[in-house]
Amino acid sequence: MYVAKSPLSDADQKTVAEALQGALVDLVDLSLVAKQVHWNVIGPRFRSVHLQLDEVVDTARQHSDTVAERASTLGVSPDGRAATVAQSSGIGKTPEGWIKDGDAIGVLVDALGAVITRFRERIDATGEADPVSQDIFIGITADLEKHHWMFQAENG
Repeated sequence: MYVAKSPLSDADQKTVAEALQGALVDLVDLSLVAKQVHWNVIGPRFRSVHLQLDEVVDTARQHSDTVAERASTLGVSPDGRAATVAQSSGIGKTPEGWIKDGDAIGVLVDALGAVITRFRERIDATGEADPVSQDIFIGITADLEKHHWMFQAENG
């Protein structure tokens, strides 16, 4: 049952649906990881890292909504439930407890790197199937790469 009828062929819709669902999961998890680190970061660069983490949270949340709405537009039910995110995310485990500012930056560099790698795969997968979704992935990847660069520059 579809709420909206997709203009894509069944094969293309399947490809794009998988890409959109994976993107949604990664973005939801990225927002959770960044917020967890945001709450637990300590050290002399606390304030700047703390604020920078909120920028990542905002970006991930905004883009997760765009991705979920694109899926709905194509007649695909998006799944951002906690169990789905925990099972499907490409981001590694986030450390527990207090996290020194330099380590916090490393956690975000790794998380962003993992998500960017998967987004670049989605760009390739959706190029022929749905250039509209591909365009969304390209824009998101550009934003994530900017955050990735900024965190890398933090640790020099």
